[in-house]
Amino acid sequence: MTTTVVRDVPKQLFIGGNWQDAESGRTLSVDNPATGEELCQVADASPADGRRAVEAAVVAQAAWAATAPRARSEILRRAYDIIITRTEDLALLMTLEMGKPLAEARAEVAYGAEFFRWFSEEAVRIDGGMMTAPDGKNRLLVTRQPVGPCLLITPWNFPLAMGTRKIGPAIAAGCTIVLKPAPQTPLTSLALAAILKEAGLPDGVLNIVTTTDAAGVVEPLLRGGQIRKLSFTGSTQVGRILLAQCADTVIRTSMELGGNAPLIVFDDADLDVAVEGTMVAKMRNMGESCCAANRIYVHTSVADEFAQRLTARMAALKVGDGTEPGTDVGPLIDQAGQSKAHDVVQDAVKYGAKVLTGGELPDGPGCFYPPTVLTGVSTDAAINDTEVFGPVAAILTFDDEDEAVTAANNTEFGLAAYLFTQNLDRALRVAERLESGMIGLNTGLVSNPAAPFGGVKQSGLGREGGRVGIDEFLEYKYIAVPVA
Repeated sequence: MTTTVVRDVPKQLFIGGNWQDAESGRTLSVDNPATGEELCQVADASPADGRRAVEAAVVAQAAWAATAPRARSEILRRAYDIIITRTEDLALLMTLEMGKPLAEARAEVAYGAEFFRWFSEEAVRIDGGMMTAPDGKNRLLVTRQPVGPCLLITPWNFPLAMGTRKIGPAIAAGCTIVLKPAPQTPLTSLALAAILKEAGLPDGVLNIVTTTDAAGVVEPLLRGGQIRKLSFTGSTQVGRILLAQCADTVIRTSMELGGNAPLIVFDDADLDVAVEGTMVAKMRNMGESCCAANRIYVHTSVADEFAQRLTARMAALKVGDGTEPGTDVGPLIDQAGQSKAHDVVQDAVKYGAKVLTGGELPDGPGCFYPPTVLTGVSTDAAINDTEVFGPVAAILTFDDEDEAVTAANNTEFGLAAYLFTQNLDRALRVAERLESGMIGLNTGLVSNPAAPFGGVKQSGLGREGGRVGIDEFLEYKYIAVPVA
């Protein structure tokens, strides 16, 4: 089965509706992070390949923009249905190239597919309006039009959902696309392209370039004047570079960047709910999520009990290959990710933190790291300012509400935050004070295709999902109509 799902995925670039080798003939290796073994080779695009992909998108743009909204809607709905019927194959493919346990991969298939269903419904609800000018002489007609060819850049941590979250609204709005997936996880994106072609997406509407030369391929496209929209999910550092490159041709941008999510447990919280929510907020996707809880602030009166309960839950998790039955925690994406997690743990210990479970690099192959709980974490430790992207829970304490909110907001990021309390006044008051684009109130899960996903401060620009998600791919056009 493993061999079959990898074998069946196209390994070439997808340009103008055709599967093509890279111009240079180069390929890149896709490896299994659980074993370190190569799964396959896929085409490694050059800047010339990127230009061909953009040209195909430009050629297809006018006809696609003129396509009836219902036709765009039905293509997305057919793609949704195909994804759901192939849940097991897509889940296994993600587990092999990214590492997450099969149960989480299946959940991602359902989550990712939902973006296609959601935006299939939004495609037929693009609206405008008309009003009479205040002086009564003109009618003001407002329409919505696709922004044009889009460059979409996705990360490796959610290989399917990051693609559907961007592709869905672009297709619904009538935009053509060049997608550059992360080189660590290109197979799911290539499988998604094949599904959309099967669902009837016209040639040139979606083009995919897989490459190890992201800077060399992307920069000429942003400076070339043909791309009109960039949607990027990744680090804030890279986001800043891309914003600078977009400035030359004033490209519209939306970006979901880094996170440093605080999670606050007040003294009146239901600890069963708080521990469960923390497990979800911290351990979803092995902690490799921009909205993962990174700093856990617990009121001093309940800190010991909370730490004991969380440690028991974390220590009971089974670490292993995501394809093995019963695995709760798969490998991290690569050795760099594994080393980063261990480095922040060692640094915290240097500043006086105590390791309650985990904290040791395992022997053997694969990029595994054990679920780890730290208490007594100093505010001087690097973990307070580092997006860990791993299964490390750092517990700090606080004595009053103002202290907790101040500490939570003491970061350049503002993607997600979580708070646990049974006091409604406090819940609303603190939620309004937290400088984050998304708040989990007595829950550790904020992601939902029907909700606007995104952050403030240096966590990004714009929103994905929800009713506003399609707005990122549409422009307003105003038409003045004199009436005698």
